[in-house]
Amino acid sequence: MPKPPASTGLRAHLAGAAAEDQAARAYEALGYALVEQRWRGAAGEIDLILRKGALLAFAEVKTGPSYAAALARITPRQMRRVQASAALFLDQQPEGALSEARIDVALVFGTGEVEILENAYGQG
Repeated sequence: MPKPPASTGLRAHLAGAAAEDQAARAYEALGYALVEQRWRGAAGEIDLILRKGALLAFAEVKTGPSYAAALARITPRQMRRVQASAALFLDQQPEGALSEARIDVALVFGTGEVEILENAYGQG
């Protein structure tokens, strides 16, 4: 498969960074503090890591022209990657795996609307 033109990759990178910034602002409006943006560990990258009190929230940010289009961009492979990366991040925390934590999906769609799906990957 041919590599996309550099301008396409740059445009996608900038759009993704803008969506992450919008999602971070939405979390901050809810009282969360941004801990890390684009944190990279051995298992992959986590778009946003946020804290509210003792709770750590790991957020995968997805974009699309509509809510449904953004939601459709979540894949099982990405879910496993984010779960593995979150576990590695928690290993570095004083409470380790006992830390209060959840994995969210932040959808950015339309004209900048943000919908946060808390604990989107399962167990509560």
